[in-house]
Amino acid sequence: MSVHSKTKRISIPDLIGYKGKKKIASLTAYIAPIARLLDESQDMILIGDSTAMVGYAMPNTLAITVDQMAAHAAAVVRATQRACILVDMPFGSYQESPEQAFRNAAHILAASGAAGVKMEGGSALAPTTRFLVDRGVPVLAHVGLMPQYVNTMGGFKAQGMSEEAAERIFQDALAHEKAGAFGLVLEGVAEELARRITDAVAIPTIGIGASPDCDGQILVTEDILGLSGDRIPKFAKPFGDAAGVIRHAAAQYAEEVREGQFPTLDHCFGVKKKS
Repeated sequence: MSVHSKTKRISIPDLIGYKGKKKIASLTAYIAPIARLLDESQDMILIGDSTAMVGYAMPNTLAITVDQMAAHAAAVVRATQRACILVDMPFGSYQESPEQAFRNAAHILAASGAAGVKMEGGSALAPTTRFLVDRGVPVLAHVGLMPQYVNTMGGFKAQGMSEEAAERIFQDALAHEKAGAFGLVLEGVAEELARRITDAVAIPTIGIGASPDCDGQILVTEDILGLSGDRIPKFAKPFGDAAGVIRHAAAQYAEEVREGQFPTLDHCFGVKKKS
């Protein structure tokens, strides 16, 4: 945020206070131009590890690094004034130990100026959530379908569809709440389960392919703008055709360059006007 700005940024306590009062609108961003536009309307912006797929054309989220996430997060923070900015902890940066998680989370927050981090994981990661929160790192926990667990889950599949699986995810959510997480992302879970968790916890739930009854929603921005290619997740909805706008503008530019219509002298420097 610019030192000259007087806009008050939405804080994590603000988001917690929205529970039961106001739905939280959230999208992802990893570059300044998109973040600047999203800042006008979103309560929360996440620098998601989905950056690996939508920004780097990687097949999954596993290969993006701590330094890459920190650099993207810094760009988003600099470009925004209003939204609460959170950052995904990338795969391998927090699972080894709470101490490892704190070192990497502290680095990301110090390098970017973001407000907190998001971590994927069930009850086994709850002690890490507690370790971070006790040391001043706000944590948004992520349960259900966890993209960083794509290999153990056998792909991007809906979770909590059986009674046993639903109960496990429910207990995961309760464990992170007890550990001090300020909110829960519920991804790709059975709708009834998402409602049950939302009703059971005192912290906000942010749904993505979960339930309309969650306290907020998050989507990957490219999925709602037509920038993700042909494959759009079931839980996403196209809200615009940015791809069409970009394609048309780029084609018109190419045509004018090839036809000698652009640039004109109006676009050049040091041009002497004829008397």
